[in-house]
Amino acid sequence: MSAKLPSCGTLENALVCIVDDDDSVRRSLARLFRSARVPAETFGSAQAYLDRLVHDGPVCLVLDLCMPGLDGLELQQALANRDAQIVFLTGHGDVPTCAGAMKAGAVDFLTKPVDDERLLAAVERGLIRSLEARDARTRRSSARALLNSLTPREFEVMQRVIAGLLNKQIAADLGTAEKTVKIHRGRVMEKMRVTSVVDLVRVAQTAGVGPITSQV
Repeated sequence: MSAKLPSCGTLENALVCIVDDDDSVRRSLARLFRSARVPAETFGSAQAYLDRLVHDGPVCLVLDLCMPGLDGLELQQALANRDAQIVFLTGHGDVPTCAGAMKAGAVDFLTKPVDDERLLAAVERGLIRSLEARDARTRRSSARALLNSLTPREFEVMQRVIAGLLNKQIAADLGTAEKTVKIHRGRVMEKMRVTSVVDLVRVAQTAGVGPITSQV
């Protein structure tokens, strides 16, 4: 697997977490990932994984479906707001369960026994997806921090700027002077650290803010 991973350290600090109540399965999978030079940790239950501190790096779980306590699908639901990705590996899968797991965002749904190369490829996809999710969250957080630096009036002006309105249109809509809008617009560009409307639109979209053309 190491030969297939992206170069330049893009998956630095990646971790595979094996969550299965069968000790022999955990040992076997741990050996597989060690042979592929992929860091891996094992957990005998879903709760044991949840009790672990959140890993600061890309994470992919190789997750059993049927376990005492929280089962695999319940753990998937508990991790819905995390960047960790999931590859299900089970001996008890069926079509509806597989479809539900994939719809909820699983990378793959594999059955035991599994081909090593297929599992490694699925985990690699999961780690890449986890990295992409982390990067997207970082960009979103940064964009929102810039957005929070705006005053309420600057925010109103920004929403109309990204809608493509001219200064005089914004002034008429907000009931203020065009000169005042121009000043606010300049401050928006400065605080949002952009030099063009195109870049402002991009940062606003990343922060989850859309345009508005009128207060009415």
